[in-house]
Amino acid sequence: MPGASQSESANIGAAARGKAPLPRAGQTSSVSTGAAGTGKKPTHGTGQANSVVATEPQRGIFARLRGIDRLFLLTVLVPTTLAVLYFGFIASDIFISESHFVVRNPGSKSSGGLSSLVGGAGGGLAALAGAGSSSSPGDSSSVTDFMNSRDALRQLDKEFDFKRLFGSPQIDRVSRFAGLDFNDSFEALFKYYQNHVTATVDATTSINVLTVRGFKAEDVRRINERLLELGEQLVNALNERGFKDTIRFAEDAVTEAEHRDRQAALAVSGYRHREAVFDPSQQAGLQLQAVATLQGELSAAKTRLAQIRSLAKDNPQIRSLERLVDATQAEIDVQSDKVTGRLSLANKSAEYEGLVLEKGFADKQLETAQASLVQARNDAVSKQLYLVRTVQPNRQDIALEPRRLRSILATLVFGLIAWGVLSLLAAGVKEHQG
Repeated sequence: MPGASQSESANIGAAARGKAPLPRAGQTSSVSTGAAGTGKKPTHGTGQANSVVATEPQRGIFARLRGIDRLFLLTVLVPTTLAVLYFGFIASDIFISESHFVVRNPGSKSSGGLSSLVGGAGGGLAALAGAGSSSSPGDSSSVTDFMNSRDALRQLDKEFDFKRLFGSPQIDRVSRFAGLDFNDSFEALFKYYQNHVTATVDATTSINVLTVRGFKAEDVRRINERLLELGEQLVNALNERGFKDTIRFAEDAVTEAEHRDRQAALAVSGYRHREAVFDPSQQAGLQLQAVATLQGELSAAKTRLAQIRSLAKDNPQIRSLERLVDATQAEIDVQSDKVTGRLSLANKSAEYEGLVLEKGFADKQLETAQASLVQARNDAVSKQLYLVRTVQPNRQDIALEPRRLRSILATLVFGLIAWGVLSLLAAGVKEHQG
């Protein structure tokens, strides 16, 4: 019959859905009939139904938990839950203090305005701060290298107790120093320092950026400020050493030239005192003039003597003129011997001229050394370096790190990616095995 076919179809569908079959038309269930016949409620059937209804939600929860893919649980659910717990309730606030500076050399011309334009606002400030000077990465690398070094950490640890400051129990265990590995050695502290203090230099604009991360805004600002002061002290020490090294060689040359000039002067003075002459050349010239004068007088005396002899051989003046001629000739011989003899001024002049020449060389060397010293001082001054701050260390009023929501979302996204990749790999392995 059509009605019976429809009822059977409904019963088959109900059985497929796990439900009791519907009674056919004109039939009643035995439970209903019994209840109607006795006038009592079906006690046993009702209790069993209630028990099924009570345990069905619990079985559903456990079934759902057991039904979750273990790979999804390990790669997505657990990491995301841990990220929510850590970044939402445990992670400490991180404050950042940043400063900019340049190391300038006023003695060199700037390499050009293009680098300053490329640097933007920071480059403009650097250009204004270093007008008429230049800055290169080589000048700045020494400062940034010191700020990233163990020496800077030792100084900070000595002044601020860096280890206690970043190992405080108020900081979460993951972020604090020696929080997980309990390694409080200096090398471990240095690695921790490198993760929280960075100093870099831009090769294009030559602007140095010093960044300090910490858990208290005032602490990181003070550390940044102190590192800048230590950098300035380093630049001053380099300037002082470079100035001394540059001047030292020039001063040594001047000292040597002064000593040589003094020895040459003493040699000339000793020669004059020993030989009883001031300037043999000048004295020889004077003696030659005296000899020439005597020769003129001798010639005049001889001429007069000859004239008198020709007039009167017995003239009494002849005897006196002869004595005058003899005396004049003797004086001429004496003066000529002083000029050209073995102990003459001519022989003394050679040695004296050598001493005078040595004194002239010493004077010239001293003059050159003094000029070099002046030039070296000017060069040393022109090579002086200066640390110029373009951006002062800032103090944040709110913490910008950690980026909690972004970190949680990133954990979720990477977990999903890992789950998808591993799922594909697992499916491929199963397919290959099948």
